[in-house]
Order: sequence, then C-alpha cells, then structure tokens
Amino acid sequence: MSELKVLAFDVFGTVVDWYGSIAREAMAAPVGLSAEAAQAFALAWREGYRPAMQRVRSGELGWTRIDDLHRLILEGILPRFGLQNLTEAERAALNLAWHRLDPWPDAPAGLLALRRRFQVCTLSNGNLSLLADLARHGDLRWDLILSAEVFHHYKPDPQTYLGVADVFGLEPSQVMLVAAHKDDLRAAAACGLRTAYIERPLEFGADGVARGLKDLSRSSDLDFHATDFLDLARQLECSP
Repeated sequence: MSELKVLAFDVFGTVVDWYGSIAREAMAAPVGLSAEAAQAFALAWREGYRPAMQRVRSGELGWTRIDDLHRLILEGILPRFGLQNLTEAERAALNLAWHRLDPWPDAPAGLLALRRRFQVCTLSNGNLSLLADLARHGDLRWDLILSAEVFHHYKPDPQTYLGVADVFGLEPSQVMLVAAHKDDLRAAAACGLRTAYIERPLEFGADGVARGLKDLSRSSDLDFHATDFLDLARQLECSP
C-alpha cells in the first residue's frame, strides 16, 4: 500500500444511509406513509436506479443527472403507494430527499482518520450538487467531490474509475475504491484500482442480510474487507 495515494468512495449505501433516510422522509408530512409502506417505498425508489441509468448507457436517454433520473423513477412509483395527488411542489421537495441522506455513524470520523494518510474523494453516480449537499448535511470532509457527472459516464463504465486516476495524475493502482458493493469494486479492479469492501449490513434494512440483499462474506479477490471506515483506517495504519 506504500504507493496508494487516493481513496475514492462510493456514496449511496457506503457513506450514507439511503434506505433509512428515504423511509424517514416518506413517513413525514406531506407523504405520511406508514413505517412498513415507507420502507417499501424506499426500496422501490432505489430499485429503479440501475434501470434508469441503463437507459442513459444504452443511448435511449441522453446524458441525464441522477436528480432527474430520481424524479423519473419517483413519478413511476407514486401511484403504487397512493401518492399520485402530491402537488408538483411536494414532488420536487420529496425528490430532494436524496440531498438529505444521513451518513452512517462512523463516516465523518472515519473519513477524517483516513485523510491523515490519503486524499479522499467521492466517486458517485450522484450529481455534483447532490454530493455537495450531502457533504454539508453530514459534515463529510472530502478533499475533492467527483461524480459521474464530471465524466458523463455512470459506474461501472471504465471512464469513471480511470477518470479518478487521471484527475489526480496517478496510475490506477495508486487509487483505491471504497464501496459497500462488490460489483462496483470488481469493475474498479478490472481497471487496475485497488479495492476495499465495507460491510454496511443495514443498507437494505434490518433484514437485508437475511433476505439475501447484502453479502457480507469475505472475497479473496478484493484487497480489504472492513466493518466500517474506522476499521479500514486501522487496517491502513492511519494513526493520529
């Protein structure tokens, strides 16, 4: 790890709790869903994420920011939850819930610990304004905010991972992707980046592991496996 210079972080699920945050927003006025319905709503909104990005990747849609893709998905699921009567203003405000996602408890302190030895940046499919709002909301101290918006490619396109190395003027092997998603990490590894898996057992709720939505097993093809950012900081010897 002596040549490692930059840690690039996936954000949704890795740094911030999208499931719990979206469910909380869905229970509040004016949406007002029950706890059970709000949890289903959060999952349904997230389930549309990859298909929406694929529409951009396939050329069906031109380059589209995640904020706009989130709104397209939202419009599709509102009737399913009896929310078709929300006003335009209420829909726009709800769509910005993705700008207010809470960080996992270890994230702010963990990032500060990791910054003692490395530069830290985002590498998220979220757009720049969304990531900036999350940084302020969660007191996340990034050295640089990078987004798919910068590269006009969504992960797992190679241009995103290689773009980080290019921005910092580094070889891919000097960059490590930190993520709670093994498919993201393996796509980064295929581009020559190092990899660190973060468990995040609650990403899909308390029963996410039992339902097979989260795989917490150790994988020999990934460089590091950590329970959270503070654990990763210990493994990378980021002592005060």
